[in-house]
Amino acid sequence: MHTTAKISSALKTTFVSLKYKNFRYFWIGQCISLTGTWMQRTAQVWLVYTITKSPLLVGLLGVCQFMPMLLFTLFAGVFVDRFPKRNILIMTQTVFMTLGFTMTLLVFLGIVKYWQILVITTLFGFAQTVDMPARQSFFIELVGKKDIMNGISLNSTIFNLAKIVGPAISGIVMVKFGAAFCFLVDAVSYIAVIGGLFMIRTDYVAPQRVRRQVVQEIKEGLKYIKSNETLVINSLVMAVICTFAFNNDIIIPVFAKTVLNQGASIYTGLMSAAGIGSFIAAIVMATIAKYGIKKNMFVMCAVATSCMQVLMIFARNYGLALFMVAVIGFINMAFLNLCNSLFQVNTSSEYRGRVMSVYSFLNQGSTPIGNLYSGSMMERFSGISGFPACGTAALLLLIPVFAIKRKTISSWLGRAVLIAFERRVPKKWVGFGWYKSKSQ
Repeated sequence: MHTTAKISSALKTTFVSLKYKNFRYFWIGQCISLTGTWMQRTAQVWLVYTITKSPLLVGLLGVCQFMPMLLFTLFAGVFVDRFPKRNILIMTQTVFMTLGFTMTLLVFLGIVKYWQILVITTLFGFAQTVDMPARQSFFIELVGKKDIMNGISLNSTIFNLAKIVGPAISGIVMVKFGAAFCFLVDAVSYIAVIGGLFMIRTDYVAPQRVRRQVVQEIKEGLKYIKSNETLVINSLVMAVICTFAFNNDIIIPVFAKTVLNQGASIYTGLMSAAGIGSFIAAIVMATIAKYGIKKNMFVMCAVATSCMQVLMIFARNYGLALFMVAVIGFINMAFLNLCNSLFQVNTSSEYRGRVMSVYSFLNQGSTPIGNLYSGSMMERFSGISGFPACGTAALLLLIPVFAIKRKTISSWLGRAVLIAFERRVPKKWVGFGWYKSKSQ
């Protein structure tokens, strides 16, 4: 009975955000839509690689998708701060659905060309540029600041469950029915999230501030981040890790084909492994959200994912590659959840849209650089170089960041070590002088 009560309590803690009706509507819609999105992503990358046979051109696909975010996300943040997030999301999800049906038609008729995919991907990127900061800043309206980390983590669970299920289903569907059906499922799935958004009712209050020129408001947002040491470190570390350690979508298909000498089923298997690792991380982060944000874990995740990517040089067989990709997926998701939470908790409502646009910019806006870098490295040195080249670049760039901000980062790590040590040292030792706590 005691064990049952513990399990029940743990489940309530893990899924606490689902007590909010608005969050449930959004969450259920995302459950359906994200599965379709990952089917589409998997099919699209494989379709491009089959058409072109070039890792560089696959990398260029990522450049087209994320270049709008690199160029215009900060402007989107100003737009998001001015209007209701719910209305913005309905608009962007409708655009995604339209592009999905267009892609379905092109592939179904057998007239799809590489340049057409690039155009559709670019348009998707423009819509995503507005969608991402709106969606990220919408969470706090759905669950409040108290449960924001849990809400982010629960949303990550469905994102990563979709990342597991989507590629797996996509592999089966592509083999049996063709890629067109993957794009069709994606297009139809947006109906669920749009329906959920129409059911949500929030007490939106327009920020009481004087509207200035867009560039001036962007400057104010950046100045706000600069004034907060935690936000500055979060931004710098995110810039490095998200650019060089988040290129799985580009590296894995080439890795499966050139290193493991396998086809679509192994490629989707590796994608699903990354999703499984991320899903487990999201559940873990949702469970430990009640303990607050661990800044030391944020730093350790940044270093750990870089090291794991370097170690992928030894993953020459499918079993080992599956395990290591899953571990990378776990660490990356834990890192992203911590980054997101650090931005949300340390930001006032007036600046949230602009600050989350910086999060979006760092999370995916830098992807074109990482995609182009990883694609070029694999084009020059073969598929085995993708992960190690990215991990090495990340480690080298983290060194100056940690050096510049060593005092603050040392305090984050030092405090964590002190607390952990105090919990493990018997109290009687303190009295006999074996160990003197700094808190005394």
